[in-house]
Amino acid sequence: MSRFVVKQLFLAGLVIGLAWTAPTPAAAAIASTDVATEEKIIGSDKALVTLIEYASLGCSHCAQFHKDTFPKIKKDYIDTGKLRMIYRDFPLGTPALAAAMIARCSGRNRYFGFVNLLFRSQAQWSRSENPLEALTKVARFGGLSADDVNACLQNQSLLDSIQSKARKAQNNHGIKSTPSFIINGTSISGAVTYDEFRKVIDRALKQAQ
Repeated sequence: MSRFVVKQLFLAGLVIGLAWTAPTPAAAAIASTDVATEEKIIGSDKALVTLIEYASLGCSHCAQFHKDTFPKIKKDYIDTGKLRMIYRDFPLGTPALAAAMIARCSGRNRYFGFVNLLFRSQAQWSRSENPLEALTKVARFGGLSADDVNACLQNQSLLDSIQSKARKAQNNHGIKSTPSFIINGTSISGAVTYDEFRKVIDRALKQAQ
């Protein structure tokens, strides 16, 4: 068993431990497991280029990418139909895993807004002595109650799905750190500038035409 798998199993136990032991409220306003576990995509399915992002919501470089670089990529390539982006979780640490679950529980229409909210509030919840309390406060801004958060963190199928896909990313694509990106088969990682992204995307567009 690899060190990554052992770590992921350990994190799973910690996340489930974060949730309260009270029964899950029947009226919890969270997404179904099918919706929560589906691919999260922005952009046209007819786009010639696909950018896959592997990110951890607790990663500062990921937060910086979404604050500074992603808006430019969205404006120049996604909004113009040239590129679509698939966002995939690669959580590093228990709070980041819990945050990924909560974002996915928010539903299709709120998901990317929730990701943005969690990145912007990263300093508050990722360093908190009580991550569940801090994440619950952030979730309220996105429209999820404390009961919603609790129900979400008890969803074993969602947790298993996130961890399974993270292991697949490591085994099939060699993903070991965040942020990591695959652009039509070309891998780049780390604090990549917009100009560097533009070169790779433009090259991929030219090759795809």
